[in-house]
Amino acid sequence: MKVIVTTTINPVTEAIEHFDSLTDWRLIVIGDKKTPPYRVKNGTYVSPEEQEKYDRQLSDAIGWNCIQRRNFGLLLAHDMGADIVAVVDDDNIPRDGWGQNLMVGKDIEVNYYQTDLPAFDPVGATNEKQIWHRGYPLQLVPRRDYSGKSRQIIRPDIQADFWNGEPDIDAVCRMEHAPQCEFDPAVFPIASNGLAPFNSQNTFLRGRLLKDYFLFPHIGRMDDIWASYYLQAKGYKVVYGKPSVFQARNEHDLVKDMKQEYLGYENNLSIVRDLATDPENIFDYLPARSIQAFELYRRHFTDA
Repeated sequence: MKVIVTTTINPVTEAIEHFDSLTDWRLIVIGDKKTPPYRVKNGTYVSPEEQEKYDRQLSDAIGWNCIQRRNFGLLLAHDMGADIVAVVDDDNIPRDGWGQNLMVGKDIEVNYYQTDLPAFDPVGATNEKQIWHRGYPLQLVPRRDYSGKSRQIIRPDIQADFWNGEPDIDAVCRMEHAPQCEFDPAVFPIASNGLAPFNSQNTFLRGRLLKDYFLFPHIGRMDDIWASYYLQAKGYKVVYGKPSVFQARNEHDLVKDMKQEYLGYENNLSIVRDLATDPENIFDYLPARSIQAFELYRRHFTDA
């Protein structure tokens, strides 16, 4: 079974209509306190009341009016026995062929980059070399080196597809470059030996890793980034695929975004270094209430 998980505080968007129409996927939309009256034709909308009924303690630990409510969708996908889970944003419009011919769980040949740096930035390996992925340590941006390229075969657990239009970059990068991207599909698929950031807006995961994938609340816009570093430190492999959505980005206050990213600017470099020795070092950077939420989430997995 293949399940799409998203959150929203908007009316049904063009992207959601597309996702809801895919006959070989099941859509789960997680609501929030700000979500207007909501209905999808084929998928499932999960109201705040239903989430609290499902797990009130977890709901309280995560809090409201935040994208980390998406964790409830991950749990419901697990309950459904999902083999593949796609986490998406409601402003990412899928292109023809989205979600088809997935690479997760298969042996695939990739452009493989060997790096001696603590982290790898996949965006710099594309034709848009002037920008970088949200969550990549800023201190490493001028030191990125893509000379160690080869062709290798890997079996990925995660497929993080790219996005044309407005890419997933941090607020500093967006204020400086304001890019509208058209990524060259010929440079994909991309993988590396280094820990690399991936997001929760157009990403496919094997269902078996959901017990270790948690969007940490109370750390601003690092929720999915630190989750991505943690997964890879646990041994799961990621491949970056060609753009499969167009992001017509919802309105953002970039100064507010920058404030929400500051924890990452300050800690990302230390985190990737520390996780290279022990993935559980992530807990040294999380507030107690975020750790509590993760523990409550993992109660739903009998083999956690």
